[in-house]
Amino acid sequence: MGIPDTGHTAPHGYTADKDAYLKRLRRIEGQVRGIARMVEEDQYCIDVLTQVAAVNKALHAVSMGLLEDHISHCVVGAARESQASGSTDAVQEKVQEATAAIGRLLR
Repeated sequence: MGIPDTGHTAPHGYTADKDAYLKRLRRIEGQVRGIARMVEEDQYCIDVLTQVAAVNKALHAVSMGLLEDHISHCVVGAARESQASGSTDAVQEKVQEATAAIGRLLR
């Protein structure tokens, strides 16, 4: 199962910050492994929950950064395309993608 082809040839909005995102995600991965270790070691439940909250907050920060990158790169790019072509289809598609992503984040 590969990455779906969305027909875009330009880099994604997060490309410039890709290394920073990967660093943050690796740190989050380490935090999750630490939580698993805490459970294996029968650590106090409130301490485990505190660490889970920290991971959730970190993932939320990554999500918000990616969403901001999508809007500032992909949505703005589609708006520029719409101005050039006279068709608003591309911008409507990108706005719908962003709206759906926000909905998934709020669940």
